[in-house]
Amino acid sequence: MAPDPPKYRPLERFWPYADLPEQPTEAELASLDPALHEALFGASPRPFSITLVFPSLDVPDFSKALELAKSSAEFRQTGTGTNQRFRARFWSGDAARLRDLFQIVGPSDATDVLIDDRPVPYARELWLPLIWLLIPR
Repeated sequence: MAPDPPKYRPLERFWPYADLPEQPTEAELASLDPALHEALFGASPRPFSITLVFPSLDVPDFSKALELAKSSAEFRQTGTGTNQRFRARFWSGDAARLRDLFQIVGPSDATDVLIDDRPVPYARELWLPLIWLLIPR
């Protein structure tokens, strides 16, 4: 006895998978983590930078800190809730704004200082004061 023919015949495609483009969009590439972007596409030439990565803090001047971070060379906000982190990259010419932001978020142990996107020993104690020497007096 032959079974009844099916009443529904699926299309010859990988349903329910989305029909995604083969190449990522510019917005997707811009939102990649810098370490992942470097691993996928190689190191892109850019000037020396110092990056501050900090969570949402309960300090009086935090709104000013966000304004300073958003005015940096590159600003990213990732995560939500308690996992929310802000990432602000500064070039050496932005030493004054870097210092102003670090004075607000620096006392927190949750604030990370990255030199060219890498954690470096003594970044707070050595590298930041060296950059602050670039501030005109």
